[in-house]
Amino acid sequence: MATELEELLGFLSSPSPQLRKAAVDIVSGLTGSEEGLRAAAEALVNLSQDAVICEKLVSHGAVGNSVGVLYKQPRGGGLGISPLLVMLLVNLTQVGEEVEGLYISKLVRSFCRSSANETSGDDPFEHVASILVNISKMEAGRRILLDPKRGLLKQIVQNVDATSSLRKKGISGTIRNCCFEADRQLQSLLLISEFLWPALLLPVAGKKIYSQEDTSKMPLELATPLSIEREAIDDPEIRIQALEAIYLISLQDAGRKALWSINGPRILQVGYEGEEDPRVMEAYEQIGSLTVFFFHLSSLYLPRNPTFCSQIKYFFSPFVIIFMDL
Repeated sequence: MATELEELLGFLSSPSPQLRKAAVDIVSGLTGSEEGLRAAAEALVNLSQDAVICEKLVSHGAVGNSVGVLYKQPRGGGLGISPLLVMLLVNLTQVGEEVEGLYISKLVRSFCRSSANETSGDDPFEHVASILVNISKMEAGRRILLDPKRGLLKQIVQNVDATSSLRKKGISGTIRNCCFEADRQLQSLLLISEFLWPALLLPVAGKKIYSQEDTSKMPLELATPLSIEREAIDDPEIRIQALEAIYLISLQDAGRKALWSINGPRILQVGYEGEEDPRVMEAYEQIGSLTVFFFHLSSLYLPRNPTFCSQIKYFFSPFVIIFMDL
């Protein structure tokens, strides 16, 4: 006798539209027992890693169906199939162009609320971090996340201190992707600057305790953590994503002014001096080649990249030029 899993595989490979739809019906909870639903969800997670099958599932409305089932799951009594459905959505949003404000809002809310459970391992929405990265790769998704009335990006950014590396990387990647809209939605980004700048600058600020002279030119949300000992962000991908986001913001005149106003160049200078990863250093230098911000050429900096030093003979901002004696 064929198992429910084998039946599901048969449904998905069948030329019959009715049978293919039955597979989606199973995962949407319209048919099948609880055990069958789990088997179906597990199968769909695995099968949806195939781009062709994934596109077919999306075309059958699997995104909306999966979200619908996800929010019908009973609270308490274990994780149930929620983590499987979230993983399915991770795969589906890699190929789908379907974004809808209501379900994104629900996912963001669940993602932020469940962060309190991340240390206990009871975090069914942890992988929403990857969904948000996928959604933010689409222009329509970025538009929803950046909508000030929804306030979704603000909610996401406020969770940047999560202990989960998956959450941290997902949040960082989502911010970076949203910054591709800086040319059109810079004000939406700067509206949450109280949370955005710490999320971008603290990971690339290095471990050094900053002087009072430095921190006096920064807002409290930067000055306070930079005045004490702190752990560095070990993941170079997070540092690169943060720097890429700063670069995208700095492409805009108002973005450069905002970075200057919070003593951002000093933070980037100190972070660069302590950086050892060549890929991360390149991301710092990309910002430097754009804004040509004032790097203080200390003995730590001079030998690091003489070619780059020779390229920044002056610092240009929208309102000041500082010629540097090299």
